[in-house]
Parts: sequence; C-alpha cells; structure tokens
Amino acid sequence: MYDDTGLSAWSPYGGRINMPTMDKLAAEGLTYTQWHTVALCSPTRSCINTGRNHTLNGMGSITEGANGFPGYSAMLPLQTATMAQILNDNGWSTFWLGKDHNVPETDLSAGANKSQWPLQQGYDRFYGFIGGETNQFYPDLTEDNHAIEQPYGPEKGYHLSKDLTDQAIKMISDQKSANPSKPWFMWFCPGANHAPHQAPKDYIAKYKGKFDDGYDTYRTWVLPRMIAKGILSKDTKLTDINPMPEDQANPADNVLTPWDKLSSDQKKLFSRLCEVYAGFSEYTDAQIGRIIDHLKASGQYDNTIIFYCADNGASGEGGPSGSVNENKFFNGYPDDLADNLKLIDELGGPNTYEHYPTGWAAAFSTPFKMFKRYSNYSGGTADPLVISWPKGIKARGEVRNQYHHAVDIVPTILEICGLEMPKVYKGVDQIPLSGVSMKYTFDAKPDDATKKHIQFYTMLGTRAIWQDGWKAVAVHAPLTGKGHFDQDKWELYHVDVDRSESKDLAKENPEKLEALKKLYDEEAKKNQAYPLDDRSAVVQAGIERPTEEKPTDSYTYYPHTSQVPEAVAVNIRGKSYKIVSNVEITDANASGVIFAHGSRFGGHSLFIKDHKLYYVYNFLGITQQQLVSAALKPGKYTFGMEFTKEKAGAHGESIGTMKLYINDKEVATGPMTAQVGKFTLVGDGLCVGYDSGDPVSKLYSSPGEFKGGTIKFVTVNTGKEQYLDLETEAARAFSKE
Repeated sequence: MYDDTGLSAWSPYGGRINMPTMDKLAAEGLTYTQWHTVALCSPTRSCINTGRNHTLNGMGSITEGANGFPGYSAMLPLQTATMAQILNDNGWSTFWLGKDHNVPETDLSAGANKSQWPLQQGYDRFYGFIGGETNQFYPDLTEDNHAIEQPYGPEKGYHLSKDLTDQAIKMISDQKSANPSKPWFMWFCPGANHAPHQAPKDYIAKYKGKFDDGYDTYRTWVLPRMIAKGILSKDTKLTDINPMPEDQANPADNVLTPWDKLSSDQKKLFSRLCEVYAGFSEYTDAQIGRIIDHLKASGQYDNTIIFYCADNGASGEGGPSGSVNENKFFNGYPDDLADNLKLIDELGGPNTYEHYPTGWAAAFSTPFKMFKRYSNYSGGTADPLVISWPKGIKARGEVRNQYHHAVDIVPTILEICGLEMPKVYKGVDQIPLSGVSMKYTFDAKPDDATKKHIQFYTMLGTRAIWQDGWKAVAVHAPLTGKGHFDQDKWELYHVDVDRSESKDLAKENPEKLEALKKLYDEEAKKNQAYPLDDRSAVVQAGIERPTEEKPTDSYTYYPHTSQVPEAVAVNIRGKSYKIVSNVEITDANASGVIFAHGSRFGGHSLFIKDHKLYYVYNFLGITQQQLVSAALKPGKYTFGMEFTKEKAGAHGESIGTMKLYINDKEVATGPMTAQVGKFTLVGDGLCVGYDSGDPVSKLYSSPGEFKGGTIKFVTVNTGKEQYLDLETEAARAFSKE
C-alpha cells in the first residue's frame, strides 16, 4: 500500500510513471478501475485493518487530528477486531512493515500504552515507522514494540524502501525456515509516495525532462491513454483543474496557475520536483519486485494473493509552489523560489525534504476533481488497485469495473481463507463488517454488476454518498473552518455513466438528490461520523488531548534512552524556554551532543565541539543560529541556554534573544528566530547524549554520541522561572553527589 497516489500516475493505468513490477502483476491478474479509499491515510489504513468504515474505527481523521468524539478518537475500539487478529488466531503468521499511522500521538513514546501498536493488534512482527511520514534516508524506525536506529546510513546506500524490503524477505524466510507449513499475511506499507519525496539519483535521472510539458498538458495527455487501457469509458470528460467556487475553496488547493503562465524558473523547479516523485515511486516498485522475485525463487508466488494499491489520491499539501522543506508548510512559512532553485541539483537527496506543487496533484488525479483530503470528489478517493493470484484467478491482464472500496479488502481476504469475522471476539460484541467481498469479481466479466450497493464518505468537512451508481456530493473544502454545513450546495452525478463527475444532474433529478442526502445522514449517524469538523490543520493540531501525564512546564530527560517523539516531548513552540543540564567532563577532549531535538530541516541542539560549548537553533533549514563559549576544561558544569520571545514575525515565527550559560555566567548572547510549528511530523525526536537520524547542525555528524564525560540530566523549562534559579537547583543536585 502506497501513499498519496492518484489514479492517473502509474503505468498500469496509463500514467507516465513506470511501475514494472505492478505492470507484471497487472498482466498476470486484474486491474480495478473503480476501487475507492477514504481520501486520507490513517482512515484508509484503518479500513484495511478492520473491514469497517473509518469512523467506526475512531479514525475520522489522521491521528494528529484526533478529538474527543467516538468517530475521531484515533483509537481502534474493541468492537472492531482486526483482520490480523482473526488470521493470527487461525494459524497465520502476520507481519506489518512500513507505515502505521494508526497509533494516537500520545501513545508514541517508549513508556506509553502499547494497546494500539501493531503487535497488540494481531501482528507477530512489525518493522517500520509508527507515524504519518518519515525521512527516507534517516527514518524514525520501530522494530516490534521499541525504537531502533537504522542499520546504516545513506552514505552506504541506505533508503527506507530498500530496508523494508530486506526485512520483509527476512521475515518470510525466517517463518518458512522454522514453520514451513504455516501460511502468512504481510502488510507492506512503504513511505512512498508520501513526502518527503526522496530517491536514489539514478532513478530520478530516468525522468529528466519527462514532465517539462507541465501539469495542464499531462491531464490531456493521460486521459486518452486511460481510455485506451479500459480504465475509463471512451466518452469520459475532463473536469476543470480549478473546480471549486472561490467562496468555497481552500486557496492553496484551488488557484493553480496555468503552466504557460509560469516563469522559466518556476517550470524548471516544478518539473524537477515531479521527477523526484516519479523516481521515488519507481524505485519503491523495484524493491517490491525483489519480494516478488523471492516468492518465485522459493516456490510461493503462484499461491500468494497480492493486492497492490494506494491509500488516497495525490497530495496537494505542497501548495501552489511546492517545497524543498515540507516543514515550512507545517509552520506557515513561505518557500522562496530563488532559495529553492539553489538546491535543484540536490532535490530528492538527504539535504531536501520536498513535496511537488499542487498542480501535479491535480494532474495525477485526472480526470477527476480535486485530490487527497477531498472525500466528496473522486480525485481524493479513486485509487489504483491490482490483484494478482496465479493459482486462484484464471483471468490474465483484464480490468474489473465493479465499484468497490477499502472496506471490501478484509471480507475478500477472509472469504479466500475460509474464515469469517466473529460476532463476538474475546468477549466483546463486534460491529459487523462494512464491506462486501470482492472475490466474486475474480470470475466475473469486466462490466458485470457490482455486489456493493452503498458507500458513504466523510473527511475534514467534505462528504458524499454513493448508491447503485449514483453519487451525491456536498460542495465543501476541507480544513477551511467555514462550517455552516447546512448551507452547502449539493451536486448529483450518475457515476455509472459519468465517471469523472463532470455533469451535475441536481436540477434534473431533485428527488434523487434529496433521497441520497437523507441516506447520507442515515449512514453518517450509523457510522458515528458526526459531528462534522472542517477546522484548520493548525487548530486541530492544537487540540489538547488526554495523556497519562499531568500537564507541566518542566521536563527532565536522561541519557541512554530512546528518542522521545515530538508529540510527547516538551512543547517549546511559540514560547520562551530554558535548557539546563548537569554535565561532568572527565576528558579534556570531550565532545558530542548533550541535547538534540529535530533535524537539519528544523531543530535545536546543545553540544561540545573543539573544547567549546555550542547551542544551535536551526530555523526551518534556512539558517543555523548559534552561540559558542570559550574553551572548557575537565570538571563539573551546569550548561544551559535561555530563549526569551519578544515578538512574532510576519509569518508567526517567534523572534527574541538567546543566551548561552556556563554555570551561573552568561557567556554568549544573540538574536534568534524560532518556528511555531513542529520540527517534524514524527521523526527525529528529542535525544540526550546523541542525535538520532538526521543531525540538527552541520557542525557534527549523527549520531554525534557524547564522549569524554557524563551527562546527568537535561531539563527543558517553559515556565516563568528565571534561568539562574534553575541553575542553582541543578548545581545543588551536583553537590549532593
């Protein structure tokens, strides 16, 4: 299961991105033309995990958008047993590799409740990342129930897609060596195609110049190819690239400058960003090919059923101009074209963390309206799905036009395996499956009627209802905070004959529309989708969520521990703060990281280098602001720094003064600008005694382990206490030793 991929991106569907492994699977199996998702990653993944609609799973949004309502808790209820639990209980080995993103933010740390983690959800093994995205060269890795460091670095050829494949082959081989008679289930979820778009240079080079004609032209180029492959009917119409009314739209999503109106520099950058995305996709496909090769070599391929798909439409989160550091997007800080162009030769490598412009999201959603996050239009929900099973599917290289959805995967697999979802699981009455099995399509003709009759959609305030070939759509953009859902205009499409949703039939069929609107309300209530929530990402991310720890303004961290995920680490965003650490230097050449949080794309670090104490605040990868002390000698020290916020900048950034301290003496001072959003979505958390993954500062290399002394603790304080009071308390701790 890939991320963020529209229906028209990949070669099996007529797209320009070559997917040799997927092409072979399609030639040996079935290509589905009307398979749908939930328009966002965590929710779709929950559907494939349980077979229930996303709001029944508590996944009405991504986990970072959780709130207190049952449909949006980001916690799978006991009433929705997972497919893995049922398979595991019936003799299957179960493996999950790659992305999870179904664990609440507050449960990400080493000491947190693990009830929502893969091993507690029916999986024997897990290797991957728990959150929504991660750096492909410096990933935030978890093995089973604990965080680990990556096995080697990018300088030795590391890429997450390769590592996941290595681990997948190893898990299958381990199982077959010890328990050869047992069947197995594997959920393989690479970081592709989610930001950051990163790939080896040779794969990016394959696409040099391939997107120079622009996103407008791509839409007109790909549509006839989709028709020729049987993905769409010959009379399918191309929708408007800017379909939302201005008073309804999210400006970042809906105002796409025509390609021929862009400057030459914009075209150069935008094309290159798309080349990276394409290379990332094909490289990962090649890694999946290695798994297929292993199955063939070990005699397992013919009786292995493979589902190859994506979790939602192409992503418009890069904004109109794209980004070389997606962290700017999450901090509301604009990208600068001139600065981005300076990095054009490094795009896709470890020094960038990019996302292509929104125009490419629209292009890869051809022929539909909109893209990821929009559950009302098919641009957010129509996704690729190829199913291959040489022993179980007689058809070869055929399409299937039956309408289906992510909730239909679990019933399909259970039927194939001769199992059923129990009505009671471990003493808890179970919610019936929302989906229907797709197994009948294996022996069906391409245009036979679907056995699915109803599917409701809701996401971030967008909503729709499909029933027997008709679809009602509420015109509402996500994350606008507009509200007033009762005032939304509704549109009506006969998607059985108008796949692209190009002709609104609301005026011609008012009774049909009203019936579908009523059905939506019934389905929304049944699936606990209310209340609707279209508040902005900033507002939703700022919701205070229950934790096992009481709120505090002082956090103490210790060495020799796993990194602390940002979601549960001290929050210094938009605040004044102090850092205090007791350190004993026993070697005159002591060096290394005392404290680090974040990465080269945004973060801060306190460390010793060349006998001097440094504090570096890396502002969004744009500038590394630093303070440096005089030379240090062996001894016991209280090191620290203090940032005092004085005002907000033009983009909300914090502006103030930073000071560096040794014991009770101020040794350096200077101006500082700090970001107000997260350093990262999940990866590169808070570390003591080393810097995990990608280093915050250019002045050292990861892991930058502290050597030549002992770190007692590091305290970060966001309260009103003065630094000198904190230093006195820290010094007192030393005196008690």
